[in-house]
Amino acid sequence: MSDIKSRKEVDLTSDMGGHKFSLPIISSPMDTVTGPTMAKTMTNHGGIGIFHRYNTIQEQVTMLKNVPKKTAGAAIGVTGDFLERAEALVEHGVFLLCIDVAHGHHVSVKGAIESIKSKFGNDIILMAGNVATSKAFTDLEDWGADVIRVGVGGGSICSTRIQTGHGVPTFHSVLSAALCAKRALIVADGGIKTAGDAVKSFAAGADFVMLGSLLAGTKESPGQVFQNNEGKQYKVYRGMASEEAQVDWKGKANSREGISTTIPYKGSVESVLSMLAQNIRSGLSYSGARNLKQFRNKVEMVEQTQAGMKESFTHILSK
Repeated sequence: MSDIKSRKEVDLTSDMGGHKFSLPIISSPMDTVTGPTMAKTMTNHGGIGIFHRYNTIQEQVTMLKNVPKKTAGAAIGVTGDFLERAEALVEHGVFLLCIDVAHGHHVSVKGAIESIKSKFGNDIILMAGNVATSKAFTDLEDWGADVIRVGVGGGSICSTRIQTGHGVPTFHSVLSAALCAKRALIVADGGIKTAGDAVKSFAAGADFVMLGSLLAGTKESPGQVFQNNEGKQYKVYRGMASEEAQVDWKGKANSREGISTTIPYKGSVESVLSMLAQNIRSGLSYSGARNLKQFRNKVEMVEQTQAGMKESFTHILSK
């Protein structure tokens, strides 16, 4: 039962360390997703952009200088110059550091979290991940992470589950994390192909969703637009564990757990973000919820068969 008369009554605001974001969407720290233009646009729409770390410290700082202070985050690793990188980023006004590795439940991540927290305390928000199990989530939370990326192997250009046999469906991982979370925020990351997937992530317990493919291929994503012989326009979208990305970044590929591909050019990301916001608000209104907290308390979930899933799509053309 809903008494919501307009989607405008639905408030999607989510809090992160005292910062209020009117759109709980984060652009992924990938070199074909988040650059300065994407980060500024995400900020303008109430979301968060996170600059990728596949560059030099100076190159990442230069990207950060192109956006207003405290409006964007930046990724770091867990080895080498990660602490020096973190210091440079904080010095230039970043409000969020993201420890960005494929396997977040790792001793190196523990050491990096402890080093960052020892250095900066609560002056910055620390995001870490990715993880897929409740044990991993609890450990990262206990180690000091403020925000945790949840999801392994679900990305549209990720092949980790096929190449290594490891990974957990993101929805299940988010449910598991929500059941054990004490203070850390949950970011659902991977497998979100539609606004409906984002809505179900929020229902499962996510505070934010992280998007890659939905934002890639837009005017604001890094990279050039090119066209084929038929005049159709495209942009490159690639996983950071793809051979192409690794060779560009470090000169060699140690593993191949992602692919590089092209996707149709979508135009401005502003229209994508507006559509997502409208449809997410619609989703909450169907459950009679005016905000994300109400939604999590009201929502009921059921299992669905493949036949039910087929019925969910527009199916007139499949007759």
